[in-house]
Parts: sequence; structure tokens; C-alpha cells
Amino acid sequence: MKRNLISTGQWLVTTLILAIGLSSYGCADTASVSEDVAAPLASLTVTPGGLQPAFFANTTNYTVNAPTSATSVTVIAVPKDNTAIVTIDGVVTSQRSVTLGGPGSTKTILIVVETLNGLETTYTVTVTRLLSSDNNLSALTVTSGSLAPAFTSSTLDYTVNVATNITSVTVSATKSDPNAVISGDLPSQGQATIQLDGPGTNKVISVIVTAPNGDSKAYRITVNRAAPSSNNNLSALSVTPGSLVPTFAANTLSYTVNVATTVTSVDVSATKADADAVMSGDLTAGTGIATGQATIPLDGPGTSKAVSITVTAPSGASQTYTVTVNRAAPSSDNNLSALSVTPGSLDPTFAANTLSYTVNVATTVTSVDVSATKADADAVMSGDVTAGTGIATGQATIPLDGPGTSKVVSITVTAPSGASQTYAVTVNRAAPSSDANLAALTVTGGPLVPDFAPNTTIYTVDVPSSVDSVTVSATKSDSNAVMSGDLTAGTGVPAGQATFPLIPLFPRTVSITVTAPNGDSKIYSVTITRALF
Repeated sequence: MKRNLISTGQWLVTTLILAIGLSSYGCADTASVSEDVAAPLASLTVTPGGLQPAFFANTTNYTVNAPTSATSVTVIAVPKDNTAIVTIDGVVTSQRSVTLGGPGSTKTILIVVETLNGLETTYTVTVTRLLSSDNNLSALTVTSGSLAPAFTSSTLDYTVNVATNITSVTVSATKSDPNAVISGDLPSQGQATIQLDGPGTNKVISVIVTAPNGDSKAYRITVNRAAPSSNNNLSALSVTPGSLVPTFAANTLSYTVNVATTVTSVDVSATKADADAVMSGDLTAGTGIATGQATIPLDGPGTSKAVSITVTAPSGASQTYTVTVNRAAPSSDNNLSALSVTPGSLDPTFAANTLSYTVNVATTVTSVDVSATKADADAVMSGDVTAGTGIATGQATIPLDGPGTSKVVSITVTAPSGASQTYAVTVNRAAPSSDANLAALTVTGGPLVPDFAPNTTIYTVDVPSSVDSVTVSATKSDSNAVMSGDLTAGTGVPAGQATFPLIPLFPRTVSITVTAPNGDSKIYSVTITRALF
């Protein structure tokens, strides 16, 4: 280094400034203050970090503690003489990023200031990259199970509750700082399978994290293995077909189910409240199987069958559920629940305990449709209407004899028990009608004399000379009668009509013969006279 040449005036000024500064603020550190340097800096900063001691132009040696995360520092050196040349760590520049070594390493940075007149000063900065103090975990899990409370890096104590059948857990821990070291019950890679002690015990697992700077922290996990369950309940029980009486409840052990006489077996399903319990008896389900099912054959009609289900808890405690299935005796119901005849209506109105009925139909009806429904579908219907076991309704079309006759329809209902009874329906077909009357008779152009009446057969009508024709209309009282003569209408056609021309002073007689279905007949006549003037 070149000699520092300082005039007496400069020394006095410097001494005065230092004296004022020390008297005003005091001296906060023990760093020695040298005489004025030849080529001073106006400022010096190192980031990240801070100079120790604080920068003073005449102080040339400093230290800086950089955080462990810093891989480089930025040095900014500003000379008092802006024409001076600054060299930072061998490179001419007033600002430079200087690469650091690994955590725990030290880097010496030389800053040389040289004026144009040849004066030179060297500042030395020793940067230490600190070792990390991070002894935290960033993640912690236990499988199977969940931590309580939920994991946070600042919480050190946890519990995990596992089922009685869990014999080991896998613990995984992740270091917040990859350069930290994990020890304790976990190896350095941070994962291990920990064997648990017997049911009803707990196991404390210790995870120690040591930071690169040597600081350590211990996380503790207490794993509680449950004691063997004493749950020997069912959570569900059903019988098909049928329904339990009373309704299922876990603490109710005895039930009855009533089924029809035709049911020969039932399907029973039972679910354990604890899947690790064992189900035995008429239904079985081993450890780990939640539900047992079985088809239970029943004895004959009128008998009972007891279904037994024993549930043994993992602890060994057991209890037995019993379902008594009652198969009904054969039904003695030999009633009809419905009976109808079409066309026609029953007299009296149908009732299950009324066995005899009559139905009146028109003479034109040649058959009737009979429908009967059994009260018990498993009864048997025979006679004129049939329906076997399991078929509820029978239907038949019954042909009738001639008009004026009666037909008895017989329906026998035999109950499953063998008891029977017979319903009888007498269908009366009406004799042919003797109605040969007209129900109405009209002539256009004038009124009938006398007024129309069914029993009056002879009429006259006078019309003025201006009427040269008339229309005669006649309606039968019985539409099945036959109208013939000057007006015609066959069976089923209710009315006939015709138009007749008229000649003055020459009366026109219109003859209408009505023949009833039984052959009786009646002739109506209408004499129509057209006036001359």
C-alpha cells in the first residue's frame, strides 16, 4: 500500500470532528478508529446482512452474518471521491454480487479504493453464511389414523386412536429444512412402520429434528390401540316375506313374524353392529363380514319355526336373537268379494254372505257375462265360473235359453281348508214384447183428429188446397216391433217416415201396421183430405 500523506490541517479537522461526535453520541462499540484513510468510502452496504460494526469511513474491517438461505450477497461501495476506482473482490465495480459457500462457510471480500493521484485504501468484509436453525417438521402423518390435534409445525404432542385390530402404524415425517436430521423412532429418511403393543395399550413415538446449527426439537405421538369391542348387537334384522313384531331395535332380542299359509320358506338377513364380531346359529358371518343371510325352510301350515342368531363380540361377550316365524293354518275363507252380471244388475245388491241373486234381462239378450272375485285368492272357484289357486277372479260368458226362460248360474268357492259354499244367480230372460203401439204419430200440414193416443187407431186430417203433399212420421213404442204398410221401420229402428202427394177432393188414406215381437199387430190409419179451394 502507498504511504498516506495527510497534512496537519486535515488531521486537526478530523480530530475536531471525532471529538464532537464522541461527546454528542458516545461510542457504542469497541472497534478501533484508525487515522484518516487515504482513499475513503462514502458508504458501504452488504445485503442481506448488516455490517458489524456500523460503517465508518476510517473503519476498514467488518464482519457480516448472512442467513443460511443466502447463496450470495450484494456489495455496494461508494467512494467519497467520485473519480476514484473501486475494486470489489477483484472486479472493478462499485456494486457486485458475490457468491458464498455453503451454510457455515466464511467468505472474505476485499474492497480496494484507489484515487487518480495514486492513493489507495483496502476495506475487508468477512461474510459468514449461518447454519440453519430450522428444526421444524413441515408434515407429519400416521397411517392408519389421524393426528389430534391437526398437525402444525409448532405443536409437538399428538394422539392417534386406532382400532383394536391395528397391529402397526406407518409414521411419515418431512423436515422443513432438508439439511436437518431426523432421529428417535424414525430413521433419517423420515418414515418407519412402528409395531404396536396389545389391544388396549398405547405407544409413544418420538421424532427428533436437529437443525444444521445443532438446535433440536422432539415431536411426540401417542398411539392408542382400542381394547377389544364388547359390542354383540345387531344393527339390522329383516325377514322376507313378513315383518318383525315388534319393530327391530338392537336391544330387543325376541321377535315374531306371521306369514301366509302358502309361504314355505323365509329369507332372513342380519347385520352386526361390529363387523369384527362373529355371527353363528341359523345365520353365520365371520370376523370382518358385516352381514349374514340364510333361507329358512318352514314346517307345514299352522306351525311355528324359531330362527336363532347368536352374536359374539371380539371381547367374547355374546347374546342371542330369536325370530319365531308363524305359518298360518289353511284359510277357511270361501267367500266372494265381488260378483257382477253384464248386462243386468243383481237383486239384492251383492254382499259376501248373500248366496242367491236374480237378474232380469231383456228378451233380446242371448247371453250374459258373469265376473266373480274370491275373497281369498288361494281358494278354488268352480261351477259355471272357474278360477284356480292364486287366481283371484273368474269370468265366463253364459248363453241364455229362449225368451221367457230362466237360467241358473252356479259358482262354488272352496277355501284352502276345504270348506265350500255355492253362490247362485238366476238370470230371467224376458218373454217377447206384445207392444204393438205407436208412441207418436204426426202429419205435416194439419192436426190429427182426434189428438194422437196409442190406443186410438183411426185419424183424419184436413189440409188447405195449398198443401199438395204431406209427410207422415210414426214412432214405435217398442223399437223391436216391426212397422209395415205405407210407413216401414224394421226391428231396432224406432221410427218410420214417408211423404204422400194429395189431390183435391180425393182423400188419401195412409195405413201403418205395427207388429209386436210376440206377433201381435195393430193397424193405424190416417185419412187426409185436401180442400178444393
